[in-house]
Amino acid sequence: MAPLHYYSDILLPLIVLLLSGVVFLHRRRKGTPVNFPLLGMTPEILLNIHRIQDFVTDILKLSDGTFLLKGPWFSGKDMLFTSDPANIHHILSKNFANYPKGPAFRTIFDILGDGILSSDHELWKMHRRTTSVSVFKHPDFHALLETSIRNKIEKGLLPVLERYHRETDLQDVFQRFTFDVICVLLLDYDPESLSIHLPIIPCEKASTDVAEAILLRHFLPVKVWKLQKKFGLGKEEKLSKAWEAFDEFIYKCLSRKQEPEDEGSSIGLLASLVSRFSGQTVISCDSTKFLRDTILNLMIAGRDTTSTALSWFFYLLAQNPGVEKKIRKEIETKTHGGKWKTLSVKELEGLVYLHGGICEALRLYPPVGFEHKSPLKPDILPTGHVVDKETRIVLSFYSMGRMEGLWGDDCMEFKPERWFSKGANGNGIKHEPSYKFPAFHAGPRTCLGKEMAMIQMKMVAIAVICNYHVELVEGHLVCPNPVILQMKYGLKVRLTRITTINEDGR
Repeated sequence: MAPLHYYSDILLPLIVLLLSGVVFLHRRRKGTPVNFPLLGMTPEILLNIHRIQDFVTDILKLSDGTFLLKGPWFSGKDMLFTSDPANIHHILSKNFANYPKGPAFRTIFDILGDGILSSDHELWKMHRRTTSVSVFKHPDFHALLETSIRNKIEKGLLPVLERYHRETDLQDVFQRFTFDVICVLLLDYDPESLSIHLPIIPCEKASTDVAEAILLRHFLPVKVWKLQKKFGLGKEEKLSKAWEAFDEFIYKCLSRKQEPEDEGSSIGLLASLVSRFSGQTVISCDSTKFLRDTILNLMIAGRDTTSTALSWFFYLLAQNPGVEKKIRKEIETKTHGGKWKTLSVKELEGLVYLHGGICEALRLYPPVGFEHKSPLKPDILPTGHVVDKETRIVLSFYSMGRMEGLWGDDCMEFKPERWFSKGANGNGIKHEPSYKFPAFHAGPRTCLGKEMAMIQMKMVAIAVICNYHVELVEGHLVCPNPVILQMKYGLKVRLTRITTINEDGR
């Protein structure tokens, strides 16, 4: 049974009806959810909301990868869950135009506004084109990225780990790290959330409250959660405060950057974005609000997903110390003695074992566990399921990494070797199609920041592994949040200083 605080946002009549079915639910054999009269399968969803990813995975394994979950009869909340690669490929690539984010997504994720993560059609095309050119193809981007990461490792990450190595929350450390880096890149401002005193910055912590509210919105009738939002109840109250924290931080940063660039200075990423957004006809809101939406979407993408992937990587590494040793040995060999600071971004590509370990973490714990879709026109999925514009489709990326049919009987094992190619004397990196490994999404919406995320994860992982051995704090509960797979209670670890690495490379 889940902790009681998970049910604080559900209306009393629904709670009473839910509890009335508990005895029956626990007596019956394990199988697909019971479809209750009036309530549909909602009672079992609510009973398992604390483990929704694994609950959905169990159902999909029993249903050949696709299952229609029936909601309450009055809510229109039927959802088709799928982890079938053919369906994923069809929806995200082959018939991409028929599966936009859609109005239901925009309603649930209203905090994202008109940003790239929630936009469709011409607005999305403009976002993607502009962000690609203004940020990722900016002539200074790679130099700025590498410098920002190295500075934050040297002045933030290592000093904090040195001070708190006896017990620290690595997830909190990684969230602060990625938040600071994305702020430096986009806003030319370092909030220094990752510093010795670990200051509390509301904007940096707001994402967690947003994710919890967003999850409940998927299963509650719209009128119910909108009523909660209006009167500031439950998770909706926390979401509203998180929204305020985002706005206060971003608007304050934008006001700082209204000053014109110094003559002769290079144009920063933010100025480049502003310049290219200027005069775009698809922008419907005022320019400052639109810039806020753009920055927020990129901040969430840059902070939450990368820090989440790093957290699960070190969680898996702590359970597999032999892998940690192999990665450390690979770094020593690559740098001819362990001077990890000398590794260039190009040389990171040669760290095959490290790359395989990160991919394994992304396979088992993709930062975005679910993706929500609805078709514009009726369609038939490759599995034969008929969908129309009323059908809400949930793509379970989390479940895909746990399917024996996709990854073999050892799919629950953490094996970096899974990503080694058979060519190049076994030293190459194996490629998997994105519809099988959708950690960075797939099709036209494939993550623009994939390369940036991998560089950041590898540089941070190297800095930690070359300096410390990581052990989990005994008894600490590690479990994923449902939407962005952050660890609900953090990642408490103890760090033991490594003395075998050449001190010149510390």
